[in-house]
Amino acid sequence: MKKTIILSFALLLSVIVSAQEKIEEGILTAKQTMSSDNEQMNTQLKSMGETNSTSYFKGDKARNETNNPMSGDMTMIIDGSTKQMLMLMDNPYQGKKYMMQSIEPSTEDLENVTVKKGDKTKTILGYECQQYIVSMKQNGQDVEMHMYTTDKISAISQNTTAMGDKVEGFPLYFTMTMNQMGATIDITSEVVKIDKVAVSDEKFDMTPPEGYTKMEGM
Repeated sequence: MKKTIILSFALLLSVIVSAQEKIEEGILTAKQTMSSDNEQMNTQLKSMGETNSTSYFKGDKARNETNNPMSGDMTMIIDGSTKQMLMLMDNPYQGKKYMMQSIEPSTEDLENVTVKKGDKTKTILGYECQQYIVSMKQNGQDVEMHMYTTDKISAISQNTTAMGDKVEGFPLYFTMTMNQMGATIDITSEVVKIDKVAVSDEKFDMTPPEGYTKMEGM
């Protein structure tokens, strides 16, 4: 029995140590849910179901794939060296569209974002994450976010690019509160799996795939 306890403790210790190693290449899996204080809006959000996303990262490049049965597929590919992002959208209403834009925040973007480092931490998948409280305007609406980030994941996050260097680390968990059509909407996103694996450079190809047309005005 004593030997079993010692072996179990050693295994637990090895998991904790490996979880704290910095990861510069791999795959993240996240789940996102939405709810509202408005009954009608909440019913619509629940009908959409849970949104799943997969993020691939390698050096200064990142790719996020989001899938939802109602809204379709969205892929964002970011090249940190050129500060460019390719967004691919495939949904039942607009078809296959793409747009290319800069991830470099403008002066206006930075003026509309207030970031406060919180006094809380949250452990997610063995990583101790630091709280950040973010207030910003998005499409004229006030948005508040509570992020928990780790400096052990070396990846670009599309959720923090508009904040410049005001938020340190990669968010493994965040909540967002916003108002839309008079209803409050709460969004929660959490990384539920981290795989330290090699990722093909093809995942970060910034060339729009065949069959996608450029969004008008972009």
